[in-house]
Amino acid sequence: MIITGLIVGLVLGFVFQRGRFCVTGAFRDLTLTGNTRWFSALIVLIAVHSIGLFLLNSLGVITLEATPFPWLASIVGGLIFGWAMVYAGGCATGTYYRAGEGLVGSWFALIFYALFSAVMKLGPLAGFTEGIRGITLDNGSLQATTGLSPWVFVAVISAIAIWLTVHHARKLKTPMATLPPRKTGLAHLLTEKRWNPFATAVVIGIIATIAWPLSAATGRNSGLGITTPSANLVGYLTTGDTQLVDWGVMLVIGILVGSFIAAKASGEFRVRVPDKGTIIKSIIGGIGMGVGAAIAGGCTVGNAMVSTAQFEYQGWVSMVFMIVGAGIAAKVSIKPKKSQAAAPAAESRTV
Repeated sequence: MIITGLIVGLVLGFVFQRGRFCVTGAFRDLTLTGNTRWFSALIVLIAVHSIGLFLLNSLGVITLEATPFPWLASIVGGLIFGWAMVYAGGCATGTYYRAGEGLVGSWFALIFYALFSAVMKLGPLAGFTEGIRGITLDNGSLQATTGLSPWVFVAVISAIAIWLTVHHARKLKTPMATLPPRKTGLAHLLTEKRWNPFATAVVIGIIATIAWPLSAATGRNSGLGITTPSANLVGYLTTGDTQLVDWGVMLVIGILVGSFIAAKASGEFRVRVPDKGTIIKSIIGGIGMGVGAAIAGGCTVGNAMVSTAQFEYQGWVSMVFMIVGAGIAAKVSIKPKKSQAAAPAAESRTV
């Protein structure tokens, strides 16, 4: 049954690559430009996922378990991950699909992300991770704290998602210039046409919902996840322990292969070797993502897409501090370069 993880991963990797859905850009844009389009698409994804999750839970198809709130780990891990993903050039899923496109910098980021998530979760620092995540508060979700039905919060997030979708649809101006299509029909839609971020978010939300019962059928009561499966994959490759190969491991393998298929089909695959400085940044970013995601209990998928859809404090708090971390990294690593580039131009105007 774990083969369903591979199938879901193939589809998800294809959708991530074609939809260019990477949360790093969404968080970075909030700080650098104030653009909220991609972040709004993320809210739509969370809303769609929450509807699906609580519907399946109500029908008894899956069981959503109550968990405590590891508040300190969510803050610290979120900050580290948010900062690191800017240096890595993408979040966990963004790194996976860019690796599938042939970006060598993402290969390095992915390798060190998986390696250090294993170090933090299975290796010598597993004790530290367990310790900091053991600092918790009871009632780890909004519904547990308030006593309200989760459907109240589903209705609220859905209303916000609808408002954001309408808001951004009204802001759209003339369409972007594109080359004449070379394909027609489904081939044009899947491999050539630019995907709308809100439509992509809906598709990912549906896939994330389908993932839960398929994963639960294998004994893994969870949905989409990237960090733990990446750590387990490293653990299997280094120890040969086949018990580590579960539905989640098949999922991340599928994401990598699916993104490669999408990149090849769209003509976007090309091996691109960056300069030395970019490779170093990718490695540092990958290390930070592995450390941060392990501490926070998830990356932008496990926390910002899955835990948030369950209205768990861990997901929302981690996401907020990922945004803060990404904003700090963006200001430090991106804005100074713009200022330096603008300085010579300013000097030339004054001569």
